[in-house]
Amino acid sequence: MTEQVQKIAKVQTPFKRLCSQFAESPVALVGLVVLVAVIFIAVFAPLISPQNPYDLSKLDLMDARLAPGEIGLGGQHYLLGTDGQGRDMVSAIFYGLRVSLYVGLTSGIIALVIGSVLGVLAAHLGGRFEQIIMRIVDIQLGFPAILVALVLLAVLGKGVDKIIIALVSVQWAYYARTARSAALVERGKEYVEAARSLGLKGSRIVLRHLLPNAMAPLIVVGTVQVAHAIALEATLSFLGLGLPATEPSLGLLISNGYEYLLSGKYWISVYPGIALLITILAINLVGDQLRDILNPRLSR
Repeated sequence: MTEQVQKIAKVQTPFKRLCSQFAESPVALVGLVVLVAVIFIAVFAPLISPQNPYDLSKLDLMDARLAPGEIGLGGQHYLLGTDGQGRDMVSAIFYGLRVSLYVGLTSGIIALVIGSVLGVLAAHLGGRFEQIIMRIVDIQLGFPAILVALVLLAVLGKGVDKIIIALVSVQWAYYARTARSAALVERGKEYVEAARSLGLKGSRIVLRHLLPNAMAPLIVVGTVQVAHAIALEATLSFLGLGLPATEPSLGLLISNGYEYLLSGKYWISVYPGIALLITILAINLVGDQLRDILNPRLSR
């Protein structure tokens, strides 16, 4: 009885197992900690920010372009300085992280759902449906993602919902191709053949067998695509085609400080750029470790 209790105690929950696997790679563990911190900052930005940087009643143009560490007229200490409108850079970065992560995660999840469903259906149904879907995927992947997004935003205009639509439109093809490849591997296995011989409906085979077993590579692709979506949104916002000034992201913050770089006001662009770099790097490190965990044959 005692031996059975000890064996049960040694069994790790999936969460503990995942944590232990991340602990095996110090670099991935640092990336996970940083990513958790970034998500925490983004979620609780209104509570932990020194000010609401987009409340006009709280801003003073006399505090504009203060260097990091300076104190404003109202006695407030600006750790990372202020921008051209007198906004605290720490608060602006916190709010920018909030918008960038929201856009990246939302577009990634929607694209994952659309692409994975279409990819698995293409592998399951085959025939003309598969040919049509994959030709569309091939055509879309033949164009640079930023070019497609630029064209769509030129038609749709600015806004969070508009840029999410543009990002989903350029991302779903990656998920569709990955899901189709994974589903083709699973389709030829014995348990799928057994399900067909038992007369199970095609929808049940797709939802209960093909789609769940294709999720491992999709999760890895998803982490990469979320980082790509954040970088792409920052690029579009920097070019002035992404988000409006009332919903600023890190890319828009970098763009706001670009005109001041030559005058020595580096902090307005550099600090949001560092925050963007750290966020993307942390997501990629976590994605690399997830890839090694879900497919140990690829681990180095």
